[in-house]
Amino acid sequence: MGPACLRAVVPTGTACAGGALRHRGDGDGPMIRVVLAEDNLLVREGIAQILAATPDIELVAACTDPDGVRASLDRDDVAVVVTDIRMPPTLSDEGIRLATELRDSRPEVGVVILSQYDDPSYALRLFEKGSDGRAYLLKERVHDRGQLAFAIRAVADGGSVIDPKIIDGLVAAKAGSERSPLTDLTPREREVLAEIAQGKSNTAIAESLVLTKRAVEKHINSIFLKLNLAFAEDVSKRVKAALMFLAEDEEVRQPEPH
Repeated sequence: MGPACLRAVVPTGTACAGGALRHRGDGDGPMIRVVLAEDNLLVREGIAQILAATPDIELVAACTDPDGVRASLDRDDVAVVVTDIRMPPTLSDEGIRLATELRDSRPEVGVVILSQYDDPSYALRLFEKGSDGRAYLLKERVHDRGQLAFAIRAVADGGSVIDPKIIDGLVAAKAGSERSPLTDLTPREREVLAEIAQGKSNTAIAESLVLTKRAVEKHINSIFLKLNLAFAEDVSKRVKAALMFLAEDEEVRQPEPH
């Protein structure tokens, strides 16, 4: 049996056989063409409807497994893959493995992982070979259309996004170690570090924490000095540096499939 994948080939504004796939042509800027991979019908339809309502995102296919994604990538011009973490055939870590595969075979394609699991090991595996063009979001965030759209736009532009809950867990675990330099960070610096690890620019951090950009720059310099990390302007390098530090000395457990 071939890969299961529904293509959005119907006229603008009408539903295809899947019930939620739509072409959109009403955006002012360039369209971001997306392939969705989710084996749960209700979840797939829900995400498809969210994407269909976003003017600058075009859902070109909705698949149920990695083979469907590969077939769509061979056939369509796609910028971003939005994928569940667990899909057939093994329902274990297909999404992570697909993202790793695409890092080599199609480095220009961004990947947004959607997961119901807040175990940091999944996120660390996703970013193991680089954080550029990769995002990890918990499915609970998908109800906020803005967060999903933000992640898609970020990875399409080569950026990175990681769910704040993952960062919170890593920071808490790392800070619990007496030998960790994280204990030297002020509460404000920890907040800034969490923002950095989410892939935010200095301007975005300033807006989020209600600080001046100059204050953010000072906090970042202090953070990287205390953590013995080379300061880098590139957002993806900053994300990877932050994640690798937070993962350092952690015993990352590989979750068992359910």
